[in-house]
Amino acid sequence: MQPHRISAFSINQQGGNPAGVVIQEALPNTESMQALATELGYSETVFAAPIPQADTWRVRYFSPENEVPFCGHATIALGVALAERLGAGSYPLVLNEGQIEVSGREDNGILSAALSSPATRSKTLSARQITDTLALFGYTTNELDSRIKPAHIFAGADHQVFALQDRTSLSKMDYDLEAGREFMLDNGLVTVMFVVQDSATRFYARNAFASGGVLEDPATGAAAAAFMGYLRDTDQTDASQIEILQGQDMGQSSRIQVDATTVKGSPVVVSGAAHHLD
Repeated sequence: MQPHRISAFSINQQGGNPAGVVIQEALPNTESMQALATELGYSETVFAAPIPQADTWRVRYFSPENEVPFCGHATIALGVALAERLGAGSYPLVLNEGQIEVSGREDNGILSAALSSPATRSKTLSARQITDTLALFGYTTNELDSRIKPAHIFAGADHQVFALQDRTSLSKMDYDLEAGREFMLDNGLVTVMFVVQDSATRFYARNAFASGGVLEDPATGAAAAAFMGYLRDTDQTDASQIEILQGQDMGQSSRIQVDATTVKGSPVVVSGAAHHLD
């Protein structure tokens, strides 16, 4: 298996979140996919193989430690790779659970892709859940932004989201990786997302990804999709588009754009630029 190395949600062909992309006529066995993802060490590596009779692609995602149900940045990287291989256009994808679509293209040397997410949903967190998560990261309730309530959010993968009052609080996000892994696996979470609202349509974010053995993700498209769905579905925004800036505190600045219709629970569109690392 010879993977492509593509960084998704990059800015001016720098930064972003690297992903491994493997496209073959048939998917390797699970053990081989996990081994390659562990060797690469990226937040996720995506594997894709055509289903000719259905004119679609079977896709699976692996972190360095386990399989994940859906990954936004790896899907953007896959969209770019498919467009380069087969031409600009849209490609239906079959995940372990459900189906989505990704499109890729190149404009004046800039690679980009957009994905239509799984359906969105969310639920409020109990006082105990809020206290337990904040304690893991060393935050207090006094640092929370009351405009956006903590929640369990979903758009193909499960996350928690907490809004903080300012970027100073965001910049000090820290936690123990082993404790975080245990917490996220026990609670069925892929990441824990912290955001700061900069304007009506712009947010800064950080995502802890201990469930996959990664301390922090520089760009998390699945969480971005879930977050936009949460804002829309709970009437916390009337914006049809938001921008999420992530990775600044890691030195890997990333930009994620999310567009949504007004239909609650419907898929959202996550898009961004990408560039090759190989």
